[in-house]
Amino acid sequence: MSVHLIVQLLVLAGEAKTAGELIGQLEALLGPYRFDFYELSLRAKPENGEAEHVLAARMPENWRQVYVAKRYGLVDPVARMLLVAQRPFRMRDAASLMRNDPRRARLQRLTQDAMRHGILDGYVFPIHGRNGLMGHMSITGRPVDLSPVEISLFDTAAKRIMWRYLELQGAASEHEKHEPDSVPLTRRELEVISHLTQGLTSPEIARTLQISSHTVDWYINGLQDKMKAKNRQHVVALALRKGIVI
Repeated sequence: MSVHLIVQLLVLAGEAKTAGELIGQLEALLGPYRFDFYELSLRAKPENGEAEHVLAARMPENWRQVYVAKRYGLVDPVARMLLVAQRPFRMRDAASLMRNDPRRARLQRLTQDAMRHGILDGYVFPIHGRNGLMGHMSITGRPVDLSPVEISLFDTAAKRIMWRYLELQGAASEHEKHEPDSVPLTRRELEVISHLTQGLTSPEIARTLQISSHTVDWYINGLQDKMKAKNRQHVVALALRKGIVI
């Protein structure tokens, strides 16, 4: 597939006059690349009572209802990977990283349900702002092998589309503000918190991350100090309240 199509989108995105026109340009690109579905989502603030706010999407019929009803968000490898990823990643790669997860049976049901709805694979592009992860764009459906150059260009396009969408909605400046009270956490600390919010014990987290239980407890104690939390349950509560994890 010609990368000129993505470059063309990068140019046209800046000239879009409405959000609808912008999303139309994205959909026009995904057709030739044979991606059936997409989602552009903004990570919501925790006080909004939701993990994300979908700005634009084309997803399989009833998929979101199934996803929510079966609480797949608790085991979704894509959602978990987004907490720590700094670069684009492929959905099947995220799933393979969770193969030793204690909840792998539920993860397998998620995979099977997604495939029945036509989501076999795809790519996810994290979008970061001044305060960390602010949202993402995903392109999914049948398996499509993108070249490294295409992945890089799609990553740039995801950021351009997100910011242009926010500009057209008059909301870009709000997301450019710096929140000085945010807690800086390492990649490993984010992984530990993610597993804590799923109810895993220190030995279970240790097996998943392939480290010792003592090391897990050391990370948790460090998190309590950083977040000024009384115990691990308080760490989880603060992480959810601050939107550190979904």
